[in-house]
Amino acid sequence: MSRHLPPLNALKAFEAAARHLSVKMAADELCVTPGAVSQMLKSLETHLGVKLFERVTRGIYLTDAGQDYLPAVRNAFRQIAEASRRVMASNDSGMLTVSVTPFFASAWLLPRMHSFQEISPEIDLQIVASSTLADFSRGSVDVAVRHGAGRYPGLRSDRVVTVEMVAVAAPDLVDRLGVPRCADDLIRWPHVHDADRKGWSLWFQANGVEEFRSPRGPSFDDSSLILKAILSGHGAGLLPAAMIAAELASGELVKLLDAALIDEFAYYLVCPEHAQNNPKIATFRDWILNAEKTQLAETSGKAQKSLHPG
Repeated sequence: MSRHLPPLNALKAFEAAARHLSVKMAADELCVTPGAVSQMLKSLETHLGVKLFERVTRGIYLTDAGQDYLPAVRNAFRQIAEASRRVMASNDSGMLTVSVTPFFASAWLLPRMHSFQEISPEIDLQIVASSTLADFSRGSVDVAVRHGAGRYPGLRSDRVVTVEMVAVAAPDLVDRLGVPRCADDLIRWPHVHDADRKGWSLWFQANGVEEFRSPRGPSFDDSSLILKAILSGHGAGLLPAAMIAAELASGELVKLLDAALIDEFAYYLVCPEHAQNNPKIATFRDWILNAEKTQLAETSGKAQKSLHPG
């Protein structure tokens, strides 16, 4: 197969010359002479049997064949660069890139991260705060933590922690529709949804209501956007209790019913199935899945010690 591939240097010269539409600028970029670039372009055209450039007095421009060829060459170089970066990252000093939602990062991960650094000092965490699903195909993220139902095709998903979810709404909406007496009263309310549109269905099921079948209303992939939509009166929404404590205290939001734990609707650690046994990922997974238990044990131990000093 390699016998049919053009020389790599000729392809690099072609891509640079096509990008600049200048032999001289391509030569400057590649640190060679313009004559060398011209020779590589001619050898590539000879290899392919087609003319890629038209030479004019003030420069060059791509032929139709050259324009057809350029996207594939650029994509090939991009894939090589990304694959090289992934290989280098897998063998580096221990960098692990973790994509998490801003709320999870500030409320859960940062207060506990010191314990990971203590047990795994050889791994440097790079935290990327983002609410969109990580694009593992680009290789820029190793693992991610997302809030939802935990069903992500092609990814391994492990539940990290379930948080109390509170049904809330803006005061104006409550004034218009009335304070709900039970979960059934919320069925006909307008709803603001998470990106998966699973939260309300699971919430109603947890409250013994099976009639909720049509999750209509706007949906958002970011908890902060869900919060803003609720504050703007677009509907009732579900948010982690810890996230909206200030808004409830100030009266900007009204708690509609008591908080509920929804087992399926939780924070999940996700990574590509093919990468789940990577040593750094496995180490981080073991830590994050046990961090909550460890903290509870430490808190319980401190409480017992204060009750029984000395």
